[in-house]
Amino acid sequence: MSDTILSPNDGQLVWLGGLGIQFKLDGTHTQGAFSIVEHPLEPGAFAPPHTHSREDEFSYVLEGTVGVKLGDQEFLVSRGSYIVKPRGIPHAFWNPGPEPARLLEIIAPAGFERYFTQLAALVNKNGPPDEEAIGKLASEYGLTYHMEQVPALATKYGLKVPGR
Repeated sequence: MSDTILSPNDGQLVWLGGLGIQFKLDGTHTQGAFSIVEHPLEPGAFAPPHTHSREDEFSYVLEGTVGVKLGDQEFLVSRGSYIVKPRGIPHAFWNPGPEPARLLEIIAPAGFERYFTQLAALVNKNGPPDEEAIGKLASEYGLTYHMEQVPALATKYGLKVPGR
């Protein structure tokens, strides 16, 4: 990877179950203004409902169909769609289809991208994830999870809930 040109496979890739995070640009490339990651999503994979207190996220669907929950509304969006996820609004996204999906995500301001690496270290170790450590990490990044919404989403869209 050069500092000015990124090829499609450039950037570290970490996985959280069937949700991938491929780091494209971090805050050091943008003077902290924003970061960019790609999210490959295996069928049934999802990011559970959560709220950011510090960042806005903007996603573009590169491949497949993606389910999105914004506040109390749910949408199915396809390739070429943009999704605006303002800070303070609970949201989730998932792959409801039988084929892989992929999102390009801009996170503003930068910094939150580091959360994914730290979270991967907690959930990809042997044994069950340390829920207390995950909660502490989320708090450090101003993130609130809404796990009470997961069972209904998982049932409705056939999502794969890690550890269940």
